[in-house]
Amino acid sequence: MSQHSKNNYVISADIGGTHITAAVVDLEKKIIIEDTRTRISVDSQGAATEILENWSSALIQACQKFGSPAHQVALAMPGPFDYKNGISLIKDLHKYEAIYGLNIKSYLSEVLKIEAEDVLFRNDAEAFLQGEVLAGAGTGFRKVLGITLGTGFGSALSFDGITKDLNLGSEPYQDSIADDYFSTRWFLRQYYELTGLSVSGVSGLTSMVKHNPVVTDIFEEFTANLSLFLKHIIRAEKPDVIVIGGNIAKASNLFLNGLIDQLAGYVENVKIRMALLGEDAALMGRLLVLQPKPDVVSHLHQLRILISIPNHDQ
Repeated sequence: MSQHSKNNYVISADIGGTHITAAVVDLEKKIIIEDTRTRISVDSQGAATEILENWSSALIQACQKFGSPAHQVALAMPGPFDYKNGISLIKDLHKYEAIYGLNIKSYLSEVLKIEAEDVLFRNDAEAFLQGEVLAGAGTGFRKVLGITLGTGFGSALSFDGITKDLNLGSEPYQDSIADDYFSTRWFLRQYYELTGLSVSGVSGLTSMVKHNPVVTDIFEEFTANLSLFLKHIIRAEKPDVIVIGGNIAKASNLFLNGLIDQLAGYVENVKIRMALLGEDAALMGRLLVLQPKPDVVSHLHQLRILISIPNHDQ
């Protein structure tokens, strides 16, 4: 078994609505050790035991590939979540409801045989945007608004290198909340209501766009909704740029130009960029908070190498 410094290597994980990706990160060099990358599909509507076993399996496999046990684990986790104590507060969001109230910190501490204080959590939208600000689409901007479009609707704001969750998904929108309109389930529900047919995901819709005008109509409605929702946030926060990530962002050719045009009618000088780093943004963004008072300039130089890493699903 390899001998590695406890302080130099950490297992980082990005937990999404359909998967977990884990990898060992070298804190000193600020790089992901590619040979340790592990991705496992997760049914976010499955039983608690199934969800937790998949998460722990990904972490354990990353350790095994590295050749040393984990001493510290850092996870980018969707909210609502008690990030300090490691307790899930997710409910009524059609994902991970089975683990509501469970202490994930204690569970992973026991399974991985590490101290509970060495199992750390950060909001996934925060982690995503932190990575993109330091080495991706948000580089060079003082104030950045980040949103992730996927199983849920994530949001964060970065100002002078400090990134915080905005939790816009819980904001009221039309007859519900924003998360119900800017997530995968909205697309699937709209398609079913209009056609009576089911589709497996947004990628299934995009594959039909050339011969199915219903798909085009759905994306046009999505674009109109998103622009109406974002205009108030943009007016209030006045970001220098908006960075968009998540699985739905892969279909940006179907909504990005329309979003830019429609937002231009509400606010001036709107800059929108698509995320560059994929899930690597969350993997690295989660880790940066482990180091006290990070020097943004030095991190920026070191993290730029991540842009050359293959862009994996987010």
